[in-house]
Amino acid sequence: MDTEVIIVGGGPTGLTLAIDLGLRGVRAVLIERKEAPAFLPKMERCNARTMEIYRRMGIAEAVRAAGLPAHCPMDVFIVLSLARPPLVHLSYPSVAQAKEVIAASRDGSEPLEPYQLISQYTLEPLLKSIAEKLPSISVRFGCELISFGQDRACVTAAVRCAGGATSQMRAAYLVGCDGGSSLVRRQLGIALRGEGNIMALRQALYRCDELYERIPIGKGRHYHVADDCATQLIVQDSTRHFTLHSVVEQDADMASKFEETIAMPLAYEMLYVGEWKQNLLLADRYGEGRVFLAGDAVHLVIPTGGLGMNSGVGDAIDLSWKLAAVLRGWGGPGLLPSYEIERRQVGERNVAASRHATLGRRKWRAAWRPEIADDTPEGAAARANLARIADVEQRKSNEMIGAELGYRYVGSPLIATEPGEGPAHDFMRYLPTTWPGARLPHLWLRDGAAVFDRIGYGHGYCLLRLGGKQAGTAALADAFARLAAPLQVLDIADEHARDILGRSSDQGSSIPCISRPAENCKADIAATRRPRFATVQVPSPMRWLPAWRGHPGVFRRASVTREASQRGPPCPQGRPAVSSIPSGVPSTPQSPAAKDWPPSRPGQTHSR
Repeated sequence: MDTEVIIVGGGPTGLTLAIDLGLRGVRAVLIERKEAPAFLPKMERCNARTMEIYRRMGIAEAVRAAGLPAHCPMDVFIVLSLARPPLVHLSYPSVAQAKEVIAASRDGSEPLEPYQLISQYTLEPLLKSIAEKLPSISVRFGCELISFGQDRACVTAAVRCAGGATSQMRAAYLVGCDGGSSLVRRQLGIALRGEGNIMALRQALYRCDELYERIPIGKGRHYHVADDCATQLIVQDSTRHFTLHSVVEQDADMASKFEETIAMPLAYEMLYVGEWKQNLLLADRYGEGRVFLAGDAVHLVIPTGGLGMNSGVGDAIDLSWKLAAVLRGWGGPGLLPSYEIERRQVGERNVAASRHATLGRRKWRAAWRPEIADDTPEGAAARANLARIADVEQRKSNEMIGAELGYRYVGSPLIATEPGEGPAHDFMRYLPTTWPGARLPHLWLRDGAAVFDRIGYGHGYCLLRLGGKQAGTAALADAFARLAAPLQVLDIADEHARDILGRSSDQGSSIPCISRPAENCKADIAATRRPRFATVQVPSPMRWLPAWRGHPGVFRRASVTREASQRGPPCPQGRPAVSSIPSGVPSTPQSPAAKDWPPSRPGQTHSR
């Protein structure tokens, strides 16, 4: 093998995947056809969940240092222009204010990290520079994927680099993070389905050094113009650059549209104009065989709600630890297929959430009337009506904390089931939950540490024992050791943590649970009077581990039955079913028998 993983695409999703793989000692090559990150307007906000992930990776403060200053408001306005009183003003805390709210929260309802406004043209070079410092990662901009093929042992990619020379590169896996027009997805023959080409707009990037400080109606990040062109002005992280979206006839019209919007005689430079189309699309599959897809390659959303790039970061983290586990020998054949099972449902929900937000915005924009700017009773009535609707509907774009933090993985082979339907998915509200497959709620412990930080940001499972008592965990620890799977045991005595993260049984036993690698997932971990076993797949070469009801690597108790030691079929080439591979040493992943390749997912067949 030339490397263990080939990553196609150097946007935020591909670079996040490269960094996380590099932190795990996985050898990866990232190829990107652009010569360098482009100075183009795209996403401009990392949401709270993405910032929690970046904290785990150790890069959150670097992202914040490069982004919008912490004191800047994140307010949203609906206006006729920046020079007239706003029709609607929705106040949202700055990062500094949000951190104060988080510091005072004790009920698990807040994220550990608030959002961060950072322009994609700032984020990409930062992530690239971090990836380039990792010894196992090779970042190659100016290299383009031409084609690829795969068999039961590896993926072979044809890559063309500067000068036009084409070379072959072999790897255990390939991940397409190459955007909405993904070559990887198209070569796999995977379709995007949903609503395409919903609306065509132009976006332009401007530099206007004086504008931000001279906005008379208040500082914010979004200024939606109540017109018939869907015009929206967005503040970028420097506060000297701005993007404008609008439906206009030609590129030159974006200059006059900017002037109408700011309504102040300020010097500016229009740096870029381009056309884009709104889409709500989801891929049928998230890969095939040894090739996977992530980010915009599998889900395209309208930016309302800010779920596009942030969904891609979630894809990258879910896939990264699973690739590392398989490459290091303790991930079994059911582990990588769980990536699609877990992340496609999140993609589907986020497409729906984007649709929910978009319909809200369309509703208030439909209230626009030609006389809305007039100083007449009719104009005043039109403004009041639009404002009344927008005060409700615009919040659907800006307050989707449930979509950000409240997602959970349903039906994954890594997660045991609980009786009942589970918490309803709510885009707008986040209620901390201990249901299987949910994100672990953030809590402050008695000493001021966050439970996420106490768990740590290593690359294995963490067994939490809550309540200050010493439930036996030796059997579970022994099972993990036999699988060469990383596990740490952490005692958290705080009663408050137990109250939020779990419940003790009538006998007062302590409550162990496991947070799985990378994602700080957990579930309802209360002990019950009657033992009820759920079979939970531990990422391992050949085994299943029965445990008390658990979730993505979360178990109610450290109970193991003899089934845990049963082995599957012999490994190819006589390789032992469990092996310990030193970090950084290349390994050839186990392959299913040729007749079983590509591996099938439940209810799905493949054709070569």
